[in-house]
Amino acid sequence: MKLPTSHIEQDAAKKIFDKEKIAIGTLAERVKHITQCAFGGRRIVIFSGGAKNDNDQAVFDEAKAIRDGGGFGSIIGRNSFQRKRADAVKFLDSILKIYS
Repeated sequence: MKLPTSHIEQDAAKKIFDKEKIAIGTLAERVKHITQCAFGGRRIVIFSGGAKNDNDQAVFDEAKAIRDGGGFGSIIGRNSFQRKRADAVKFLDSILKIYS
């Protein structure tokens, strides 16, 4: 699934988030909420990677937030395969270290 933003479109949903005090201030908190919504955390949730991002640290920060929120991983195809092989291997090694 796509990584969630802190924007809640519907007023009715905003009321529930406020009433239940559901934390959505950080990406890790939003990932945690989504993971908990997947059958009480008993299902694997993998997040999509989106467009290629030339800022490696931003991709690593997203991976850390997914890990910290209880997600099981992220799809990083464009961010790994649209690079030279040596750069891709280094990038993937960094991602593996975050999730392991």
